[in-house]
Amino acid sequence: MAKTKKLQRPQRDEFELEEIANSLLEAHTEKSEVLLNVWKRDEPVKGTIVKMDGNTKLIHVENDIDCVKIPFMNILKVQII
Repeated sequence: MAKTKKLQRPQRDEFELEEIANSLLEAHTEKSEVLLNVWKRDEPVKGTIVKMDGNTKLIHVENDIDCVKIPFMNILKVQII
């Protein structure tokens, strides 16, 4: 029986992760709306960052409908709108 290969998250270097973190922090402090490209999601997540949890490493993004909790390592790109 053939082994199925697990889809791996794209590798990013320390500089890219720091850029993402700085953009998230800026959007959170200024209460700006963001558009996040997230790994394994077809559609980008749009909303306002309401919480950045350092313990669980989850970013809480609230939009008109609900609050989405996104793992920091799954965020591929941040756009401040």
